[in-house]
Amino acid sequence: LARQLDLPVVLVLDARGMTRGIAPLILGYQAFDREVRIAGVILNQLGGSRHEAKLRAVIEHYTDVPVLGAVGRDERLAMPERHLGLKPAGEYDDAAMQVRTLGELIGRQVDLDRLLDVAGPPGRRAPAAVARPARRPVRIGIARDKVFAFYYPDDLAALAAEGAQLVPFDTLHDAQLPVVDGVFIGGGFPEMFLPELQANAALRTQLREAIDAGLPVYAECGGLMYLARSITWNGSTASMVGAIPADVLMHERPVGRGYVHLQETAAHPGGAAADAPVLRGHEFHYSSLANVAPELQFAYRVTRGHGIDGQRDGIVHRNVLASYAHQRSVGGNRWTERFVAFVRSKSAQMKLAA
Repeated sequence: LARQLDLPVVLVLDARGMTRGIAPLILGYQAFDREVRIAGVILNQLGGSRHEAKLRAVIEHYTDVPVLGAVGRDERLAMPERHLGLKPAGEYDDAAMQVRTLGELIGRQVDLDRLLDVAGPPGRRAPAAVARPARRPVRIGIARDKVFAFYYPDDLAALAAEGAQLVPFDTLHDAQLPVVDGVFIGGGFPEMFLPELQANAALRTQLREAIDAGLPVYAECGGLMYLARSITWNGSTASMVGAIPADVLMHERPVGRGYVHLQETAAHPGGAAADAPVLRGHEFHYSSLANVAPELQFAYRVTRGHGIDGQRDGIVHRNVLASYAHQRSVGGNRWTERFVAFVRSKSAQMKLAA
C-alpha cells in the first residue's frame, strides 16, 4: 500500500529485550523493498531510560533512520483483546477519557510535530461528492450500542447521501423499535451479551414481528447472528430474534477469516444485475449455522472464502438479507444505494397497501 500510494512508513517496533538486534531489523525493512521509504521509527514497550539510550545509540550508529519517539511500558496504554481482536470502543463507558489519556501519554513520548513533518504534505483530496437528484427520504434504523459497532463511516455517509435518515436504536435497552422503513444491523459481538440480549424480549419480539410483516433488513455477521433463533456459546444457549430459521453455534477456532469474493444470484433482493461485478469484502467469524431451514435462498455464491457453508452466503428470507460478509460501498459495490432503493420501494408498497 505504501508503495502504491507513495507514502512514507514509520515503524513502531516492540523493543522488549532488544539492544543491538534492532539495527539489522530496521536495515532489513529498508532492504526488503527499496521503493518503500522508511521515514522513521517509534520505539515501543521500553524498559526505562537506560534501555532507550542504548537503542537510540545503536540506531544512530548503524542506520540513517530517525527515532521519532520512545514509549515506555505502561499498563495505561494496554488495550484489552478478545477472540476477534481489540475490544470495540463502543463497549467502553469512558472511551473518550481513555482516548485523552492515550493522547497525553503518547504526546509526551513521541515528537508529534516531527512525525507530521515526516509524513509530508497531504496527498490528493478525495473526489467531490456527486450531486444526486432529490429522492423521497426513508428512515433506516441502525443498531448502535455495545453489541453492534462495526460500521464504516463512509458507508453510513453513502446511505445518507441516498436519502436515508439513520435512526439509532439500542438492542440492550430499547424496548421499542423506532418508527422506521428499514433496519441495518452491522457486525459486533452478540455472544458477549447473550443474557442481556435475551432479556430484552420486547425488542426482539417487535423486530421479529416487523420482519414477518415485511420490514426490509440488511444484517452483517453479528447482525445475522442476532436475527437467528438462538446462539450457543460455552455450553449456554440464548434466544435471539428468531426471524431467520437457523441456530448459531460458536466455535473455538475461526470458521471464516479473510477476504471473500461473492457472485450475486437471482435471489438477491435488489435483483442480480446482469453486469454485476464480483463483490469483494471480508469475513471474520467464529460461528456457524445449524438447523438451517432447507427452503432458504442465498443472495451470493462464494468464490473465495467460507460464508454460510463454504459455497453460499447472504441468507434471503422475506425482505431480509443477512450475510457473514462485511461489504464496502466502493469499487463497483453499490450495496448502500441498492439497499436504500429497496427500502424505499418496499415502503411505498406498504403505504399503498395500507
